[in-house]
Amino acid sequence: MKSITSHAVALITLVFPLAASAADDYKLGPDSQEQQGVPQGKITKHTWTSKIFDGTVRDYWVYVPAQYDPQKPACLMVFQDGQAYVNKKGDFRVPIVFDNLIHKKEMPTTIGIFINPGTFPSSGSEKPRSNRSFEYDTLSDQYVNFLEKEILPEVGKEYSLRQDAAGRAICGISSGGICAFTAAWQRPDLFSKVLSHVGSFTNIRGGDVYPGIIRKTKPKPIRVFLQDGANDLDNQHGNWPLANQQMALALKFAKYDYKFEYGDGGHNGKHGGAILPDSLRWLWRDVK
Repeated sequence: MKSITSHAVALITLVFPLAASAADDYKLGPDSQEQQGVPQGKITKHTWTSKIFDGTVRDYWVYVPAQYDPQKPACLMVFQDGQAYVNKKGDFRVPIVFDNLIHKKEMPTTIGIFINPGTFPSSGSEKPRSNRSFEYDTLSDQYVNFLEKEILPEVGKEYSLRQDAAGRAICGISSGGICAFTAAWQRPDLFSKVLSHVGSFTNIRGGDVYPGIIRKTKPKPIRVFLQDGANDLDNQHGNWPLANQQMALALKFAKYDYKFEYGDGGHNGKHGGAILPDSLRWLWRDVK
């Protein structure tokens, strides 16, 4: 269990200067830069104490686009490791990308929820303990239940959100990537779109079984975008490039609506951030 915990702690440094390769030279395009004349959405920060993950506390952020109309329920996209995705100076810069694509009508009016993994607060001499690996790498419906019963209703108190799966997407990086897939796999009635960056479809907590399960299960109504790179991790939990290739081949075999972008990057958000605008266009292409 120590190896899992240390892995999780290492990955929580998710403002993501993790492993990078010499070939890992992806650059952000204009859709990831603030553009003159494009209205900016509003971002608010919140804190949540969970009952489903009892004893954990976490920060989360809500992005509301300038085009939001309370009379028209907005689409919804949930991001794990929210701090990495909501950061306007990071690899992904989701609020800026949303601003630009929504303004150009290249994706629907979408509210973003950016959630950090839970932490058990310090007690006495003990330091705060991350619950990230348990929440993200476990192949169960506990995390999606947490979203359904705690976070989405809380955000829904203030904003009008679409209730249909077609209007909802979920995204994450590394263990957050497999978490996003698990949420949609467990509850395709809640999330119909998945975006995974360098997803940990490896044996941290049994996630390496997914390709075999996908091949033997009747296809579920979910659309999946996978991104990984040839210089991603290879350690005691498995080989990330191989695992993502196996996922892509399984999705192809089962005739899913999927896309796999395989580059030369490492375990970070550089490649995923560079292609994020196109990834979002692809995911939301038929949603108005």
